[in-house]
Amino acid sequence: MSMTRYLTITLEKRGVTAVAELLDAAAPRTCAAVWEALPQSGQVYHGKYARNEIYHLVPAFAEVEPGKENTTVTPIPGDVCYFAFDSDDLGNPAYGYEEAADVRAADPDQRKPIVDLAVFYGRNNLLINGDQGWIPGNVFATVVEGLEELAEACQSIWMDGARGETLTFRRVSRGSAHPR
Repeated sequence: MSMTRYLTITLEKRGVTAVAELLDAAAPRTCAAVWEALPQSGQVYHGKYARNEIYHLVPAFAEVEPGKENTTVTPIPGDVCYFAFDSDDLGNPAYGYEEAADVRAADPDQRKPIVDLAVFYGRNNLLINGDQGWIPGNVFATVVEGLEELAEACQSIWMDGARGETLTFRRVSRGSAHPR
């Protein structure tokens, strides 16, 4: 019998942490890739199209890309999703991802793999993008503790801005039980 695994999701500047349970049975390849790559940390962004979403972009980390599994285009509150892109997908400067746009401008033939780790904190989300169309995400975890506090902090990001805020995903140590 395998032990349930958990990760923490922290907005560093705002001092808010939620706990998510990995969905190993539903998304084993994605869970394995993310787990092995933790911790992951980066500038937080708030979704423009999806609605109630925060996320960060990091260089691709999986030895083998997990592919699609346990996908959705209508995430619910507490869903934690994995998306794989390259600099062509995110290279439009209008998205605000300067690094992806800089890579594309410097060498249009150079595609840089990028992973988007996202947390959905409210209802009525729809994963569609005006340039790309439907963007299914792999749901690999679900928030089991602290969603209400995280949602309040996410609303602050939406209303007050994301600059200077870091989103961090970390393992909960194997020795500890569920941190309730």
